[in-house]
Amino acid sequence: MKILMIGANSYVGARLYFDLKDKYELIGTYFSDKNKLSDTFVQLDITNKEQVEQTINKIKPEIIIHVASNASSKWCNENPEAAERLNVDGTRNIVESANKISAKVLYISTTAIYNKDTKYATTKLDAEEIIKDTKTGWFILRPSLVYGYSPHIPSDRPFDRILKNIDQGIKAEYDNVQKTQLTWIGHISEVISEVLKRNIWNETVVVVSLGMKSRYDMAKDILTPFNIEVLPKDGEKGATYEGSTKELERLGLPTHTYEEIIQNIISEIRDRGKYVL
Repeated sequence: MKILMIGANSYVGARLYFDLKDKYELIGTYFSDKNKLSDTFVQLDITNKEQVEQTINKIKPEIIIHVASNASSKWCNENPEAAERLNVDGTRNIVESANKISAKVLYISTTAIYNKDTKYATTKLDAEEIIKDTKTGWFILRPSLVYGYSPHIPSDRPFDRILKNIDQGIKAEYDNVQKTQLTWIGHISEVISEVLKRNIWNETVVVVSLGMKSRYDMAKDILTPFNIEVLPKDGEKGATYEGSTKELERLGLPTHTYEEIIQNIISEIRDRGKYVL
């Protein structure tokens, strides 16, 4: 099975690529030469319709995994036109080209779509509707706050701050007010593997662990085994959404408890040297 992963250089994409590369004929793409993770990756700007069509037509994948978007609500709100071009128009370019070669599309969305006050949410929701125009089959995954180790170049993502706390060995402060659900990045890979193995299409699933937790709860549970003191701090209560695992269960797809996810993340951090592309 030939798979094109668009956005393989991203935080989520790089981990998905790592988990799937030995199972399938996998081609990854990147946007900029800066911090390119693998010399095997193909450069692609999804806002360039002609380039998207040429790339997809040349590779002719059976499946396209679409992980390319800007996940920063702040960036999307400050750059609404660019967010629209990337998250919406870019997705349309991918689906239109996929339909020309009868490829299926698997899309990494977000539970943030339920917070319609942000440009990020509205662009991702619009992108989901475009994904459903894929003629031969589509699948949408909605993760929440994603933690877990990835081969990506460190940035200022929430999980990178956890790693920084460990590497610097100093106490950390985390918001104890706003609560959300935790998604383990490895769980996303597991769900994708089962979808591809069992040929499940035209479904939308939320990929989360049950239970609402604060950033402080998560940081404390992950960092305490590394002897890092974690302190609570007040934050602003924002919009939250509590998702269900019922669709995963209905389809017989993997689920994990919050406690299982924490232990998996701790193990990944201790064995992080293996996550190299």
